[in-house]
Amino acid sequence: MVLDLICRDLGVVEYSDTWEKMKDFTQVRSKDDVDEIWLLEHPSLFTQGQAGKEEHLLAPGDIPVIQVDRGGQVTYHGPGQLVAYVMVDLKRLGIGVRDLVTALENAVVNTVGEHNISAYPKADAPGVYVDEKKIASLGLRVRRGCSFHGLALNVDMDLTPFNRINPCGYQGLQMVDMKRLNNDVALSNVKTQLANQLAEQLGYTNPTIQKGWK
Repeated sequence: MVLDLICRDLGVVEYSDTWEKMKDFTQVRSKDDVDEIWLLEHPSLFTQGQAGKEEHLLAPGDIPVIQVDRGGQVTYHGPGQLVAYVMVDLKRLGIGVRDLVTALENAVVNTVGEHNISAYPKADAPGVYVDEKKIASLGLRVRRGCSFHGLALNVDMDLTPFNRINPCGYQGLQMVDMKRLNNDVALSNVKTQLANQLAEQLGYTNPTIQKGWK
């Protein structure tokens, strides 16, 4: 079966507007609609997942905090972090949520591996790590058998806002980005590589990359 995929390159977009678009897309899509992955960056903010505890927000200060409907605890988004929102029909792909998580983690591992960075997932703590430092975070929601939200890969960003929280609910968890591990990293290249890896891991045979929403 030929599985089509649209990857949208959206640049830097506001979180709340994107979140509403994700929910709308998932609510109205039909079983015949093509799956989509949105690749983007957000201005600085913290997002608190459904299981989020106030105690993990240490000192947000002037950075906004938004309560959202994904799984997981609190994390930070900001410029230089590549976010991939994954709107896929799980039933059509023949996979479950755990399979999707594994595919996302493997896509990140392979993407950073193309830059000679050795990364790995952890069974007890979703995400991707390098030498016990977290380089990518995951948070998903499933509605009507379809996923939304996705992953955030630290590419070339200011990591200091992570010090204002317990990232993903883990006290003392250190974060890292690709640029600190390989100075030749460029976000534009990583974006294409991640799109291709996600398509491969999820079994799409005909991925296309488009600029913007339409």
